[in-house]
Amino acid sequence: MMGEFLSSLFALDGQVAVVTGGTGVLGSAMARGLAQAGATVAVLGRDEARAAATVAAIRDADGDGWPLLADVLERSELEAARTEVLQRHGRIDILVNGAGGNRPGATVSQDVDFFQLPQQELEAVVSLNLMGTILSCQVFGQAMARQERGTIINISSMTAQKPLTRVAGYGAAKAAVENLTAWLAEYLTRTYSPELRVNAIAPGFFIGEQNRRLLLDENGELTPRGRTIVEHTPMQRFGNPDDLLSTLIWLCGPGARFVNGVVIPVDGGFSAFGGV
Repeated sequence: MMGEFLSSLFALDGQVAVVTGGTGVLGSAMARGLAQAGATVAVLGRDEARAAATVAAIRDADGDGWPLLADVLERSELEAARTEVLQRHGRIDILVNGAGGNRPGATVSQDVDFFQLPQQELEAVVSLNLMGTILSCQVFGQAMARQERGTIINISSMTAQKPLTRVAGYGAAKAAVENLTAWLAEYLTRTYSPELRVNAIAPGFFIGEQNRRLLLDENGELTPRGRTIVEHTPMQRFGNPDDLLSTLIWLCGPGARFVNGVVIPVDGGFSAFGGV
C-alpha cells in the first residue's frame, strides 16, 4: 500500500528525460537520479567520453539512458538531438537544464576588479547560463508544447537571490534564469496546456570542477571563502550532489502537478540565514 502511494506521487516510469550538462558533477547526479526513479534519460553534453561514463553509471544501477552529444549554444545541434530523442521514443517528458557555470576570466579577484572584467568573458558566462537555458527550452520545449504535456526544470543558484562577491556575470545570468522560469511557466500553461510546467532548483554551495579551487585548497581544506560560506550555511557543510535528487524527482513527478513557476532552494539553509 505504501509503495503504491509513493509511486503515485514520485514514480517516473515510462517518461523520457533530457538532461543538459549531464556530464557535470550535478548534471550527472541528476541524470542518475531520474533514471533510478524510472525515467529513460538522454545525457546531453559536449564530451562523448564523459557522457558515456554517466550512461555507464546509469546502466550499472539498472537504469536506462544513452549519451546525446550537443552544445547548448548551437541550435542546430540541439535540434538534431531533439530529432534523435523523438525518433527513439516519440516524446520528451522532462527537460533538466543543467548546463551552466562560471569562468575564471569573469570572476573578480585581488588582481582584477569589476571594471577590468573582459567583455568576452562576461558574455561567455551570460550566454552559457542564460542563452543555453533559453535555447534548450525553445528546442525541447517545442516538442512538449506539441504533445501538450511535460515539465522543465531550470537550474538556478544562490547567486541569483543573494548577490555574492566576485561572480557578477554568473549571478546576473542566474537571476535572469529565475525570471525566465516564471515567465515561461505562465506562457506555456496558458498558451498551450495546463499540463506543461516550468520550475527551477536553486542549489546552494556544492563542490564542482569550476569552484573547487575557490572553496578548497590543495590539501582539501577550506579556503577563507569556503570557510565563510560554511559559516553562513546553518547545516555547516557543502551540498552533496545527491541532496538535489528528492527535490528534482518531486518536481518532475505527478505529486507536483499543481506546482508551477517556482524556485526551490536546496541550500542547507543558506538563503534563510541572516548572518547573525
